[in-house]
Amino acid sequence: MGADGSKVMARYTFIYTFEDGQWKILHHHSSKMPDGHENKMGSKMTDDQVRNLFFLWNDALDTQDPDIVAKRYAKNAVLLPTVSDKPRTDYESIKDYFETFCKLKPQGKILESHVLVGNGWCKDVGIYEFTMGANGSKVKARYSFIYIFEDGQWKISHHHSSTMPEEMNGPNLTPQDVKSLFSLWNDALATLDSDKVAKRYAKDAVLLPTVSDIPRTDYKSIKNYFDSFLQKKPQGVILESFPSVGKGWCKDVGIYEFTMGADGSKVKARYTFVYVFEDGEWKISHHHSSIMPESHLVNGDQSASSLDASDKKVKVSA
Repeated sequence: MGADGSKVMARYTFIYTFEDGQWKILHHHSSKMPDGHENKMGSKMTDDQVRNLFFLWNDALDTQDPDIVAKRYAKNAVLLPTVSDKPRTDYESIKDYFETFCKLKPQGKILESHVLVGNGWCKDVGIYEFTMGANGSKVKARYSFIYIFEDGQWKISHHHSSTMPEEMNGPNLTPQDVKSLFSLWNDALATLDSDKVAKRYAKDAVLLPTVSDIPRTDYKSIKNYFDSFLQKKPQGVILESFPSVGKGWCKDVGIYEFTMGADGSKVKARYTFVYVFEDGEWKISHHHSSIMPESHLVNGDQSASSLDASDKKVKVSA
């Protein structure tokens, strides 16, 4: 079959008759191989051919079209996804899962594979790794594929994907990897799109901004802060960084400096980022940004001199 490279063996009967000056088919009977024959439902597969079935699914992911991906699954397929608690048992629910997952622009490769071939079915289980084109992150997971021969091609009857249990809360990061997470947020700033910036934060994130007294504790309030801040066209660079890595989380604290594209001014501040692994990528769970205290106190003294003479006291809160 040119569509998928599969082979099908069948029994046939042709009876020919001479008609209008040429031999033509009078009778044609074609049937599947009988019970017990290895080709009853699809040709006997080699181990490598079973492994190569993965590429049909992976190529479908590459289209970023959830409909094409969902059609790689058999009519009565069951999908137990990596990042959803809900079993997907029909076309619509499988397509619904990939509508979200495909936005990460995933591309997978098999790291370890263990194949078993049966009569009309085959199984491939092992470990695969995805590179998310949307943010460059990598995710390793365990997989089970069971394929059946349906409508003339091999399709996925069962697909179970789960995170690595020893890395349940995200892949291991080096200190340099942690530092690099800043660029995902900074690149979002460069788009000047407050929605994209706000989506760099986790679902239960807390943002304590540099120039607002109000803690931002949800998507809407975080987006609202960046609606104003992005008008300054900020781009940041880390001057000092002190990362640390935990199990399922990481932290980067230090000093960064922003150049405001709107007026060319520069602002230096202290920062704390705490990241968690959520929905297949590292997101900001906690972000605390504050002005440099020593420069603030100096500026405060200068401001105090311009206060009305009746103001005898200047209060500075720590």
